[in-house]
Amino acid sequence: MAYELESKTPGSNHDGVAPISDYDRDDANLQRMGKKPVLKRNFNVLSILGFSCTMLGTWEGVLGGGSGGAIYSFIFAWVGTILMFIVFAELASMAPTSGGQYHWAAMLAPVKYQKVLSFVTGWLAVIGWQAALAASSFMTGQMIQSLAILGNQLYNAQPWQGTLIIWATLSLSLIVNLIGGKLLPRIEVVVLVLHILGFFAIMITLVYMAEPNTAKEVFTTFQNGGGFSTQALSWFVGMTGSAFGFAGGDGVVHMAEEIAKPERVIPRALMLSVAINGCLGFGMIVAMLFSAGPDLGGQLGEITGYNFMGIFMEATNSLSGTIAMCSIVIIFYGCAVMGLLAAASRQLWSFSRDRGVPGWRWWKQVSTSRLLPVNAIVLSVTISTLLGLIKIGSTLAMYDVVSLAVSGIYLSYLVVAILLLIRRVQGYIYHTSDSEDELVNVPGAKLVWGPFHCPGVLGIVVNALAVVYITIVVFFSFWPSLMSPTVEEMNWAILGVGATMFLTMVYFVFRARHIYTGPVVEL
Repeated sequence: MAYELESKTPGSNHDGVAPISDYDRDDANLQRMGKKPVLKRNFNVLSILGFSCTMLGTWEGVLGGGSGGAIYSFIFAWVGTILMFIVFAELASMAPTSGGQYHWAAMLAPVKYQKVLSFVTGWLAVIGWQAALAASSFMTGQMIQSLAILGNQLYNAQPWQGTLIIWATLSLSLIVNLIGGKLLPRIEVVVLVLHILGFFAIMITLVYMAEPNTAKEVFTTFQNGGGFSTQALSWFVGMTGSAFGFAGGDGVVHMAEEIAKPERVIPRALMLSVAINGCLGFGMIVAMLFSAGPDLGGQLGEITGYNFMGIFMEATNSLSGTIAMCSIVIIFYGCAVMGLLAAASRQLWSFSRDRGVPGWRWWKQVSTSRLLPVNAIVLSVTISTLLGLIKIGSTLAMYDVVSLAVSGIYLSYLVVAILLLIRRVQGYIYHTSDSEDELVNVPGAKLVWGPFHCPGVLGIVVNALAVVYITIVVFFSFWPSLMSPTVEEMNWAILGVGATMFLTMVYFVFRARHIYTGPVVEL
């Protein structure tokens, strides 16, 4: 049953006359964008910062492309993500709704193209987020199996066992998300603390116990394991691994209608999370590469499938110590799945609210008891559960789901970044609205900057550089990791995106164009 907004808001007296409160202001701002406030605002600055840091989770390090390749690709991705997050912060400050990219596309696009651009962007986000949830669950399960191999090399990991672990991870995340209330925000605060403490626990152990490499070995060594024609091409292909470490930054945006003061809190959470995760991630990469042998994890890295496990073992020469360090990483990945489910389900719920997906009447409903989009949460888990079956047939195919997540999410970023750049160059975004009751930042309405934005030429430069960075990531996210891949080694993400977009446009032509009009003005 769909939740209907009551006349009384939080903090109202028995006569229904509410004193002005933060909740009232937040709901009023949401209503100015035409949306009913139906979700409870349980997240504050600290809990949403923990949520955002968990979604990024970059400190475990990226080792693809050799020592120098890993360090410089991480720096490139970090700087590019900062530019990209500034754009997100501006847009979230303007229109903090759970819809995120497709809402922004609709409000920024020319009237003639609003419907189709918003629809396509919404589906790119759906593809990306649902694939990201499945990919994170898969990687968690894969790490657990690798840890079992590390502890007992006689263990014969079976694909079906990995699928069961994926399902177990999703089940735990489902329970946490369905309980609702303050549980998830409190978990995110705890995870934020563990995120930082876990970093120091691993980094200090590595630096203290490992035989260090020289600075020359760490900062000037490059590898071309994929057999590409040039080192630069190899570097750009490997760089997408670092980009994946920063993917999902818009997750906090999709929680906007559950955050107090979202127009201010979301930009702060975005910028703080990219600063915290960037610093921790860079520190971890440097520490691991100073601790690693020349083959980055050696035979044990190949056996487990994760170089960092081999590096931990080489550094500590202790099986129990390595298992403890790896367990910290795995626990963090498992916690990230909880946040990914929350964000993916909110994005799906919001798009359903605006009639963008088949069966939207069912998926848009909000539980009147929990004040949560329960149906969208269950559907998201079901999709990832079915995708988890792919692992039984091919583990390599599951890695294509990871690429699909990067491609889908970054393509949705690219659409809105380009549209924002066009609008700001044209000067069509204003600093104030005519009245507090005026609809703003919805299709056809006046565009008004929020509390956070980069002014003038600086904003244009930052926006343009963000477009360049996102374009590079999208282009190379479709490349295989080897120059001459076999059918199994091929990156099929472009086929996944293309096929889904084809089916999406078929649905649009025959059905959605008659019912989808962009973000629906409910008030």
